[in-house]
Amino acid sequence: MCGRGIDQVLAQPSSPEIYEDYLRSAQDYVLLAERANGPVPRSNGPSYIWGAALDAFERMRPDARIVNLETAVTRSNEHVNKGINYRMSPENAQCLSAAGIDCCVLANNHVLDWGRFGLNETLATLHTLKIKAAGAGRNIREASAPAVLDLEGARLLIFSFGSTSSGIPCDWAASDNEPGVNLLPDLSEASALMAADQIAAIRKPGDLTIVSIHWGSNWGYHIFDEQAVFARTLVDKADVSIVHGHSSHHPRPIEVYRNRLILYGCGDFLNDYEGIRGFEHYRDDLALMYFVDLAPTSGNLLALTMVPLQIRNFRLTIPPREDIAWIKGVLDRECQQYGTNVRLDSEGQLLVAAV
Repeated sequence: MCGRGIDQVLAQPSSPEIYEDYLRSAQDYVLLAERANGPVPRSNGPSYIWGAALDAFERMRPDARIVNLETAVTRSNEHVNKGINYRMSPENAQCLSAAGIDCCVLANNHVLDWGRFGLNETLATLHTLKIKAAGAGRNIREASAPAVLDLEGARLLIFSFGSTSSGIPCDWAASDNEPGVNLLPDLSEASALMAADQIAAIRKPGDLTIVSIHWGSNWGYHIFDEQAVFARTLVDKADVSIVHGHSSHHPRPIEVYRNRLILYGCGDFLNDYEGIRGFEHYRDDLALMYFVDLAPTSGNLLALTMVPLQIRNFRLTIPPREDIAWIKGVLDRECQQYGTNVRLDSEGQLLVAAV
């Protein structure tokens, strides 16, 4: 969520005007953060926001870096009247390149915050930066197509879907002639089978497949049965290796199902929520990087390593050991229902082994 307040502290921000009941300027979110955690520098370079995450990338050297980009990338002023509107300037999108992002999934409830012109500018900016996109497009054919990454020894397909349960308006759905998102009609097993058929029509032998889904509420740990059935159906019927769930502002449970990884909610990697009151007990300031090891021939999960980070001054930092222990305890507690155990290693990383 690198729009709004975060956009304002980078070198070339968009206009700060926003249309919320709560605040009218994105710069006010910077002031809230400063009241909570001290001064936030302005006019920062593109790598500023990533902070300690860049060291983790260098250490782990992942073959693919995939994020849910939950903002429009535009200077459009044609906002959608929905209460909260996220945008970052196309110039500040250089921050994605600074982190080496390979793919942005876009089927979420903020990518059209500044209208279809804003979506088209988002797509054009990512194309200029040579970053793949999935989940939104100039028509339904583009929106439903997977991003394709050619890795050493395998082709990686990344499908992106959105659910109205996350707050995506129904009229944001892409059509034959209208830009929009790849919106699911619901989270029923029938819709999962439809998605599985879509994947099977494109997937070739040897391909690895990720399905990224924006679903569910912002807060809380409860996973609805329909989410579990949907995710497991994708594994059963489409041989999906990773179900990458997001929308919640904090991490949710993890399941290893038939040697495949289901992340029900990854939480925010970045947000401008410092100083906002009301949900502090969920600790949305604590973020996780998910490094997933897959067997290249079978697509099975070999290991999951999670690197805890903390958002301070709109930048990712290394959290205190007690905060790492806190998030480990919460995840371990919430994952027990799926038979998943989370352990802490000597380097402060959280580990999940395939079972």
